[in-house]
Amino acid sequence: MRGHSVTDEWPVDTLRVADLLASGWRAVPFQQFILKVHSRCNLACDYCYMYEMADRTWSSKPKVMSSDVMALSCRRIAEHAARHRLDRVKVVLHGGEPLLAGAGMLAEIAATLRRELPDGCALDLRVQTNGVLLDEKMLDSLAAHDIRVGVSLDGSPAAHDRHRRHANGRGSHAEAARALRLLGGERYRRLFAGLLCVIDLDADPLETYESLLAFGPPQVDFLLPQGNWSVPVPRRSADEGDASYGDWLVTIFDRWYDAPRRETEVRLFAEIVNLVLGGQSQVESVGLSPVALIVVDTDGSLEQVDTLRSAYHGAAATELTVADNSFDEALRHPAIAARQIGLAALGETCQQCGIRRVCGGGHYSHRYRRGSGFRHASVYCADLTRLITHVIGRVHTDLAALRPGGR
Repeated sequence: MRGHSVTDEWPVDTLRVADLLASGWRAVPFQQFILKVHSRCNLACDYCYMYEMADRTWSSKPKVMSSDVMALSCRRIAEHAARHRLDRVKVVLHGGEPLLAGAGMLAEIAATLRRELPDGCALDLRVQTNGVLLDEKMLDSLAAHDIRVGVSLDGSPAAHDRHRRHANGRGSHAEAARALRLLGGERYRRLFAGLLCVIDLDADPLETYESLLAFGPPQVDFLLPQGNWSVPVPRRSADEGDASYGDWLVTIFDRWYDAPRRETEVRLFAEIVNLVLGGQSQVESVGLSPVALIVVDTDGSLEQVDTLRSAYHGAAATELTVADNSFDEALRHPAIAARQIGLAALGETCQQCGIRRVCGGGHYSHRYRRGSGFRHASVYCADLTRLITHVIGRVHTDLAALRPGGR
């Protein structure tokens, strides 16, 4: 259901998938499936796109995904994998806080997926958690079912606790740090997938990075706070040329890039470097590669990437369900197709930009403007330009030095 009365917003109201198909375009099958196994959370983070922004659909969803919906979701994933002969699928158990669903539920999902997936299709199964409920008993169960673990951590105790708090205002850093010390230990280290960190301009970038490195993560991903042209982002000035977030990221990039040894993979930086060198992006935040992920909510409804909840009420909805629709049908939804048509999805400003192939317009949810939709530059355009041009300069300087006659 549309969450507001505005019409003619791109792409839901104006993109014609039939025309795309007639032109020869074909969708890329889904390869990442996000299962919302629990729709509530045990924290009250003030920047949360699920509970604190425009969309309120979570309040009408079942708290926990039922066994029937879970089983059907797994069968649909297996059906899609078989139909498209996929050799690998990634499934992320998500929320809310997915660990609230309990170890038994997560184990049941793992067993069902492995039973249903066709021969030759590998399963990359993960859970994304705030870490509060991550103890030895939970980790033992996750290890038994080969479920890798990503944890959200916003840097130092002060930075983390400024936003990631319990409903009573108590910070959660101590609990997350305790969980990470367990996860990073020898017993569970193989499960450690990495850290997600939401950028806070009030936090020192190097202190933030060093605080994350202290837990030895195999990967770190920095996330820009959710917002768009109609929902202001934190600390965004009226000057559209303000690149404060870009400056923040550049400081960490130089620290990461110049380190004598690779201490961790910073996914955003690695993807930009890969794109500068002519590769393809594996993430939705940069580049023009087709986005091949879909969300299944606790009631079985199929949704686009859930960060779209920051745009308006119902923005992530497709009106499709696992009970009534295949994932192939979801591929024909205009909002899903819009994430797969590359350059054609970009607005005029981005089409003419010299770094469009690397930037890709930025994260889709950051492009929204009420009344016209998602065919705009990112609200973080200046920041992405600052970061990407800096990376291009660093990489090109190093490549020039490798050529005969270089410095």
